[in-house]
Amino acid sequence: MHRYITLLAFSAFLPSSIALANDSAYTDVDFDACQKLSEDEAGVALKCEGLKGYAIYFKEGDLRQSVSYGPLSKAYIDGAFESFTPFNRTGSKVEWRLDPSGKPVAAILRYFLENPDPETGASNPKLEGQVLVISRVAQEEDGKSCVAGYVDALANRDANILARKIADDIAPSFVCGKETPVYHGTRGPRAAEPGLYLPEEPTPQ
Repeated sequence: MHRYITLLAFSAFLPSSIALANDSAYTDVDFDACQKLSEDEAGVALKCEGLKGYAIYFKEGDLRQSVSYGPLSKAYIDGAFESFTPFNRTGSKVEWRLDPSGKPVAAILRYFLENPDPETGASNPKLEGQVLVISRVAQEEDGKSCVAGYVDALANRDANILARKIADDIAPSFVCGKETPVYHGTRGPRAAEPGLYLPEEPTPQ
């Protein structure tokens, strides 16, 4: 009888624990179906379909790419650009991390870095880096999406697990423009320096 009560109590507790855990959802970016926001000699800006009405904003300039997520403010749509110092490109599959209510709060995207050969200065495929970029997803009340952390996908055996932990623990409360994203776990020689630019906050009147 005592064992039955113990099992019953455990089974009653288990669904609550599972409900509190974050979950993942995946979307693929279809660049051909994206809305073009701007295009000139410097680059292009796109708005693409994301998850549950949370858009993906893609920019490319000088052979470098930047991605933001969610209902961005105009200042962030126009002015935010977070990438890496070498030429780079993103993957097309976005992993969204959802809070217990199902709301997207973070996103994970793989970047491929075209690191230059130190002897020639030209990009060398043998030196290509791969970095998982973890971003905060903008919400209606703030309009800010920004990079919250990095994981070297080549130097860390469980890179995806580590990236999800950063997405769950750090990204949702990350303060864009005031906190600086850093590498987590082991950083190898192919994980290049980020290049970050976010619009300045307006001065209160």
